[in-house]
Amino acid sequence: MTRSLKNPKKSKRKNRSSKKEEASPSSVVPSAPSKVWQPGVDEMEEGEELQFDPSAYNYLRGFNIGWPCLSFDVVQDSLGLVRTEFPHTLYGVAGTQADQQSANYIGIFKLSKITGKKRDLVPASLNNDEEMEDDDSSSSDEDEDLGDTAGGNAPVLQIKKVAHQGCVNRIRSMTQKPHICATWGDTGFVQVWDFSSHLNSLAVSDAPNNRDETVIKQTPIMKFGGHRDEGYAIDWSPVIPGRLISGDCNKCIHLWEPTGDSWKVDSTPFTGHDASVEDLQWSPTEANIFASSSVDGKIAIWDTREGKKPKFIFKAHDADVNVISWNRLASCMIASGSDDGSFSIRDLREIKNDSLVGHFKYHKKPITSVEWSPHEASTLAVSSDDHQLTIWDLSLERDEEEEAEFKAKVKEQVNAPEDLPPQLLFVHQGQKDLKELHWHPQIPGMIISTAADGFNVLMPTNIDVMLPSAAS
Repeated sequence: MTRSLKNPKKSKRKNRSSKKEEASPSSVVPSAPSKVWQPGVDEMEEGEELQFDPSAYNYLRGFNIGWPCLSFDVVQDSLGLVRTEFPHTLYGVAGTQADQQSANYIGIFKLSKITGKKRDLVPASLNNDEEMEDDDSSSSDEDEDLGDTAGGNAPVLQIKKVAHQGCVNRIRSMTQKPHICATWGDTGFVQVWDFSSHLNSLAVSDAPNNRDETVIKQTPIMKFGGHRDEGYAIDWSPVIPGRLISGDCNKCIHLWEPTGDSWKVDSTPFTGHDASVEDLQWSPTEANIFASSSVDGKIAIWDTREGKKPKFIFKAHDADVNVISWNRLASCMIASGSDDGSFSIRDLREIKNDSLVGHFKYHKKPITSVEWSPHEASTLAVSSDDHQLTIWDLSLERDEEEEAEFKAKVKEQVNAPEDLPPQLLFVHQGQKDLKELHWHPQIPGMIISTAADGFNVLMPTNIDVMLPSAAS
């Protein structure tokens, strides 16, 4: 259930001499033997410091929009369905967790001129000091940027701020009409907004980085107060434009049906869980089917045509089921993340029998976000309260011959622990209290994440090679 950011502090500007608590992308990699450091397992001795390896990323940079954000979403754009070449541009919406209710807002942002560098998995020269110096000298002293791993200028960040009543528990952009966004507030209201004017303004502007503190007062196009408690679960249908579901901490789920420029919310909720509804996901292919997860440790599958009770409900974890993700490329697969640090994969075709495909206990603290890749059916990303973001490929198995060949190529013994899961592709650190992540649906290999200390945009080197050849 670990969801909220308590006693948040507004992000401050960092100068070049400041140091992060964990790995910093502007740090130089020491020419020492490689060693895999495991959070929660290995201890840091006094005077030791984690170093960031720029060769692990095609791109990595941090930014913030002011207050920390518990939730955000990527806003799809018209710049191209599959974009693989730098520079990149991304749009997003995020909701703040300010120290005062009246100080909260929704940030509509554009990050442009994202310039990275595609790297080889095995560098041509492992001891290329000149390359290392180039990476270090390219780090920027922009406001809250971590440093561009690939060199070049810092990206341009532009923000529009819209006042929001109370903290934003969750925010989602509609796939078919990305300028339409829904927010779940801690005041108990679900609101729908039209941000078209702000997004259009950002689209035609290439102004340099600025910190415009103007907060615009805007009336939502829909406000629903029928929930009996606040909530965190909300999802737009990928099949029916405008269809929405929202779930609360009082075990209730309401269905929203679009009616032209507004919505009709069913006053009779779907009920079946024994505790708070934590997450909701529509089926990627079936217009009337959705899934829910709950503090009761269960996942439920619902059919809106068959009453207000779940069609199937089953025990998924021994603790709260915080998050779920329905695979849009393999619609029989659903992933779930639990308060006990584990995440599971299930095949819904076997829902009446044993549907469990995989169960992973790598993370040491509650899972806060899980999402399947929109470009590779077997790949998913997971974030946890243990300050790690991990990327997994479920199609992988350990291959001793391949490992030996790789070690021969790098000409050194990589001291990787034997108990690391072979499906684990990548571990990203350096953010504190990770809360939510999203793959960019139009930029293969790009992930955006939010945490107590701001946002990261990352493109791991080894994820690029996992993409289908048609997307390259």
